[in-house]
Amino acid sequence: MKKFIIVLFFVFIAGGVVALIPTKEIDYDYLRIHIRANSNLNIDQHVKYVIKDLIVGEFASKICTSSSKDDVIKVVKQNLSLMQKRCDELLKKRGFNYSSKINIVNEFFPSRKYNNTVLESGYYDAVVVNLGDGVGDNWWCVMYPPLCFVNKNENITQIKYKSAVVKWWNKIFN
Repeated sequence: MKKFIIVLFFVFIAGGVVALIPTKEIDYDYLRIHIRANSNLNIDQHVKYVIKDLIVGEFASKICTSSSKDDVIKVVKQNLSLMQKRCDELLKKRGFNYSSKINIVNEFFPSRKYNNTVLESGYYDAVVVNLGDGVGDNWWCVMYPPLCFVNKNENITQIKYKSAVVKWWNKIFN
């Protein structure tokens, strides 16, 4: 009988822990960036990387000083037309007859690994840069936390990362 009570006790404890686990989708608090090439022709794939260098070069310092995904989205929205103008100028200067279209969207992405970080499949906010038809292979990275927008001139220790476990713990017990 004593064993039954002990087992029953652990079943209730396990059930209580399971009840504390959130059932809604997890907000990973990432902001991704995808630059989609016009096509898979070598010239379109090459210019995709030139556009990537332009965007990272111009916005790294603004993004790396942001302390949240919402701050980065605000910076992107404030600079969206400038970002698109710079991309279009570069495309025109290089003789391309198409332009860019930049949007902030929430869409489904498959699981991906970036260095030591695995982004699980799911819906993510993303800055999507379509070059021309945007049907070619894409380059992707993470704007927040700034995994690809690290300004080489700044100290990397200024980047602040948040723990999802600590955030979850504080939400439950605070």
